[in-house]
Amino acid sequence: MPPAPHPTAVPLPHEEGSEDLLGLWSDLESGLSMVLAQPQATHEFGRKILQYDLWMQSLVRADGDTALYLLFQLASTSSVGYSASHALVCATLCHLVALEMRLRAPERDALVRAAMTMNVAMTRLQDELALQAEKLTPVQRAIVDRHTDESAMLLSRMGVDDGLWLDLVRHHHVDGGGGGRAPAWNTLPQPLQLPHILATIDRYAAMISPRANRSGRTAADSYGALLEGRGNTYVAVIGQALLRAVGRFPPGSFVRLDSGETAVVVQNGDSADVPAVAVLRDGDGTVLRQPRLNATALDIRESLTYDQAALPHGYLRLLQIGVRARKVFKG
Repeated sequence: MPPAPHPTAVPLPHEEGSEDLLGLWSDLESGLSMVLAQPQATHEFGRKILQYDLWMQSLVRADGDTALYLLFQLASTSSVGYSASHALVCATLCHLVALEMRLRAPERDALVRAAMTMNVAMTRLQDELALQAEKLTPVQRAIVDRHTDESAMLLSRMGVDDGLWLDLVRHHHVDGGGGGRAPAWNTLPQPLQLPHILATIDRYAAMISPRANRSGRTAADSYGALLEGRGNTYVAVIGQALLRAVGRFPPGSFVRLDSGETAVVVQNGDSADVPAVAVLRDGDGTVLRQPRLNATALDIRESLTYDQAALPHGYLRLLQIGVRARKVFKG
């Protein structure tokens, strides 16, 4: 008998400290992972996804910068359990972009829930491909090519009856638009904007995440690659909303300062280009025993991937550094 899905009662984080938020995000990811891995064994699947959405929203409201820190660490440091982590990262980024773009509640709900479930028909294969250095086999390619339709059909069989949610899953690899004779973005009805938002967030999150055959890109490089040479004004509009939502150097990303010091961003500042950081390695390469906090990093030279930062800190230690630094900055 398969294990029961993780309980989806929504915790109340408003009285919790940062370390507790870390645990709640971890619980959310593990619960979503179990549901996506065994959708047909999950009682009232659609209701579970709604509950995970509400849980995610409550954690973002509790501390948005800590939410971003944990998510960008999750996305950039490991390819293990990729499918669920990608779903959670995409759903949270879609939620933040929806707030920036002032989407109506029905459109926002469909967008976020589609982000959580867009690859539900190939969860196991997606996890395997993140760890596979070789090219896709013909069988794998066929599954990938069919997964948009298969995922929408699977959701429908499991009782999801929100037509917009299903349409977004079916069309989440939409490309093009915004050039030539395409309508201007602000003339598109919101339901027609949503596939472009989801596809853009999906690409952005995928670029950040490492694979067996490549390192992940930095958040700043991923943002630049979205806009590079696409001739797509839709992506430009969405990219600007994403930049406002997460910053050019999002919490959880690594940077090198003009001094040669290596730091991790712990919260956004008043400007997208001036975050608060915790310095982890000094200019001569010595790892600091205690991170040094800098509330206004005006001197960022470049963004770094996790591999480029080459820090000895494990994933858990980096999470602890981030959430404790947030407590200091919040007072």
